[in-house]
Amino acid sequence: MTHDLDRFRRLCGQYRWLAVFMVASVGLLLTLAHLIAPLVQWGRTPTLTGGRDVAASVIWIAPALCYLFGVWSIGAGMGQLARGRLIQPTLASTLRRVGLALGVGGVISVFVVTNLLRLIGHARGGYLHFDVAGMTLGMIGGALFLLGRVVDQAGAVQAELDEMI
Repeated sequence: MTHDLDRFRRLCGQYRWLAVFMVASVGLLLTLAHLIAPLVQWGRTPTLTGGRDVAASVIWIAPALCYLFGVWSIGAGMGQLARGRLIQPTLASTLRRVGLALGVGGVISVFVVTNLLRLIGHARGGYLHFDVAGMTLGMIGGALFLLGRVVDQAGAVQAELDEMI
């Protein structure tokens, strides 16, 4: 039993570092491709269109930043489990944070990106971006957020039952 717990904690610690690596590497690539490169190009030929291109590039990565926060939250939860924190409270808070990150990222992907791009004059079209992946992640995020609340309530009920015994 102790061997299984040690192995579980070790795997959680490894997963935490995998999440840190993913957030750092993907975050760096997104920053280079969608912020640094457009700013450098705009610096070479400063035009109004170039400024819009920089703004549009930043708007396009907004959902990805939410998703990366979700990965970071998973890594943080795994790190807490690796250090021996109790599973129930860690699971509840991690589910809520990941659910919120995925839900907000999905909403931004479907509704906000398109409308902000239209607002700055970078795109034309409808008021809704039919992004099945964004819609799916948003729905999964909402479900995870609700499940986190259920896990919290289950912990409270368990604590109350433990006091009665």
